[in-house]
Formats: sequence, structure tokens, C-alpha cells
Amino acid sequence: MTTKDQLMFSSRLRTLTVVSAAAFALTACGGGAAETKDEAAVKTVQIEDNTGTHEVPSPPKSAVSLANRNFETLADWGIEVKAAPKPLIPGTVDLGKGDSVLDLGMHREPNLENLVAAQPDLILGGQRFLQFEEEIKKLTPDAAYLNFDVRPDKPIDSELKRETTALGKIFGKETEADKLNKDFDASIQAVKDAYKSGETVMAVNVSGGEFGYIAPSKGRTVGPMFDLFGWKPALQIENGSTNHMGDEVSVEAIAQSNPDWIIVLDRDAGTTAAKEAGFRPAETVLKENQVLQNVDAVKKSKVIFLPADTYTNDGIQTHTEIFNSIAKAFKAFKG
Repeated sequence: MTTKDQLMFSSRLRTLTVVSAAAFALTACGGGAAETKDEAAVKTVQIEDNTGTHEVPSPPKSAVSLANRNFETLADWGIEVKAAPKPLIPGTVDLGKGDSVLDLGMHREPNLENLVAAQPDLILGGQRFLQFEEEIKKLTPDAAYLNFDVRPDKPIDSELKRETTALGKIFGKETEADKLNKDFDASIQAVKDAYKSGETVMAVNVSGGEFGYIAPSKGRTVGPMFDLFGWKPALQIENGSTNHMGDEVSVEAIAQSNPDWIIVLDRDAGTTAAKEAGFRPAETVLKENQVLQNVDAVKKSKVIFLPADTYTNDGIQTHTEIFNSIAKAFKAFKG
């Protein structure tokens, strides 16, 4: 190759290099513009939870739920989650089925690797996973994290409606959320209308074949109902707690208080204990307890058993179902 040919080849090579670099730059710019456009297309809504106001993608592309209270709502709305604590989802709720949904396991030792693998942009947290909240936030810094746990100083009805309204806004289900809230309000009014003022109410928890006392205001699930409906407690104890097994009170003390009504939460029926050998449902435990057979509520069949899945499915739908069944029972005896 002559010197002239070499110079011409070198010139063409430089030109090709410049053109290639320019094309690459244009491609990169075009890609960046597309990404920016896509990012701009992501709609967000402002949602206030227990910790403040957050920008939340609406609808989220990869939602994760850790809270039992919203499992049924998400399922009813056809929302697909990318990860969930499958052992905590009751069989009555069609959520988290199939291998495409990553299993986060039990709240005692959650599989946080699967949480990260889900690449969530929204995490509905709190409840049983509250102790891992800070760790979860560190592992998923790009996800919006919301906690709608019922606050102890707020009425249960407004708290459940608050979460339902927020979920409707996030997932574009405002109409459905409004209906849930209205049905819930109607069930509350039905109980208020049916309750005979002055009748005493006792709430108990059955776990492992033993009775636990559910304290008014504080006790699991039923406790807040005393405040909501103005029920008269059949028995008051000091230092009532939110213990998941109820507080220790002898069946003799329950019998002596002689309640007009007994409301029963079967804790085991809502857990894997229901599948274990020797499991006895709350109805059987009550029927076999001789001490309670002379209590007015038992003799008159004024005992209300909550739905079997209540312990792990305590959202707004379950509360509406419970309130309607209580109203029906109260009304039948009101006279």
C-alpha cells in the first residue's frame, strides 16, 4: 500500500469511527429519552399512613403485601402480588397462589431474600412483620412502604375504612372501596340498632382447648367492638392486654359473671393448628366445658362464634360479616 493509500485509509477509518461514535451517542440519547419518558409516565398518588405522607406508584408494578387485613381486599379486586407470606394467607382467600408469587414464609423467620427478589415498588407492611420494618426498608429502598396498622387511639371503624380508601386510590378501585366502606357502615348501624341496652357481653378466645379472656377495648378483634357499640362488659379485669391467646381468666370467673352474650374467637381455627391431630373447634371446647353449661348465654344459645378464619383474616370484609351476624343474633332475641 502506497503512502497516499495509507493516508486515505486512515482518513476513512477516522471518519467511520466518528460516525460510529455519533450513532452510539444518538442511540444512548434516544434510550435515555425513552427511559425518561417511561419514568414520567409512571403515575403516583399521595398516600398518608401511620408514619406520614408518601408518593406511591398507582398502580404499582410489583406489589407485596405482608398484612392480613388487606389480603381479602386485594384478592377480591383481582390484584396480583409478587410476593406474600403464603402460610399466613387463609385458605378462604384466593391470594398468593401459584409459583409465580414468591413465598415470604412466616413472620417469625421471614424469607427476606424473596422479598428483595420480587423487586417491589410497593410494600403493604406492618401487622405481624412490624419488627422487621426497618430491615425491610433498608433492603428495598426504592419501594414505597405503607403501614396501616390500627392505631390504638383511633376507632376501629375509621381505621379500617382509612386503609380501604387508600388501597382503592392506589389500585384504581375507588368505586369498589367506597362500596366496601358503605357495606361496613351499614353493618355497624345494624348492630347498634339490634343491641338491647344493658345486656352484658363476654368475649373469649379459644386456643389449645383453653379459654382466654378478651379485654374490652384492648383484646384481639372483639375488644374494640365494646367501644364501637357501647356494649356493657360482663366482666372487667385490671391490665387487660392484646395477647393473641387472651388473658388468663378461669372459666369459673366467666361463669360467675353470667353474661347475657358470649362472643367467641377461635384462634386455632385460623392457623395451621386446625390441621393438626387432636384439634377441637371452639364449639366443641365450649360444649364439653361443664362449668359453662349453666351460664345464661349458653343455656339460651346466645353464643356467637366468629368466622373460623378471623384470626388471620381480620380485614374490613370479615368485620362486616361479623357485624351482620351479631346484628342478626341480637335482633332475634331483642323481642
